[in-house]
Amino acid sequence: MRDYDPRIVDLYDGDNPDGPDHDHFRGLADEIGARRILDVGCGTGILTVTLVDEGREVVGVDPSPAMLAYARRREGAEAVSWIHGDASAAPDEPFDLVVMSGNVAQHIPDPDWSRALADIRRAARHGATLAFESRNPAVRMWELWRQPTATRRETMHGLLEEWCQVEEQGSGRVLLRSFNRFVSTGDTVVQEDVLTFRDAETVTAQLADAGFAVAGIWGDWQRTPFDGMQPIMVFEARAR
Repeated sequence: MRDYDPRIVDLYDGDNPDGPDHDHFRGLADEIGARRILDVGCGTGILTVTLVDEGREVVGVDPSPAMLAYARRREGAEAVSWIHGDASAAPDEPFDLVVMSGNVAQHIPDPDWSRALADIRRAARHGATLAFESRNPAVRMWELWRQPTATRRETMHGLLEEWCQVEEQGSGRVLLRSFNRFVSTGDTVVQEDVLTFRDAETVTAQLADAGFAVAGIWGDWQRTPFDGMQPIMVFEARAR
């Protein structure tokens, strides 16, 4: 993969702050008494470091060197084991909880997604919990992300102009092409992300194929049952 520009990484936490999603994952860790936690696609580690607790081992895995470099500089980073790679790089020791936050699941295309689930199952003990969220394709949220006209904001790297193009590619795949122009230098950073939107039935079947049974699908971070109309689906599954 093409790595992130470090300037974009610097802005990531501000654009994706700690919130109710992270509260959900932290609460789940406490609820099940997790002693070993794997954060797949940990990014800058904003959630990962907060999962650390006395007697608990936390591992963060991410394929982006730039993201991991930032994560390793965080306060509390020394208490986490950071690994460069995807789910296949996870240690063999069994985990009690595996999380994927920030819609990581949508950044993994098919058939890589099925392989990732199999790798996660290998890393999970019997009865372990897998938790992640994904956007509901029926809501078509990508239609709201088109931004043909640039907006401006001040950042630690000076004035930033941003705009976004959206392209539907079929089979649930949507290409986001984000433009970030740093006015002071004239540099324009183009970030391309292909997101895969899967419905609840598809994800449930893929989890079953990988050896997981769905314990719940929530439509928000307060565990309201998913009714097919909410923008997000929060999955909780158990390793069989």
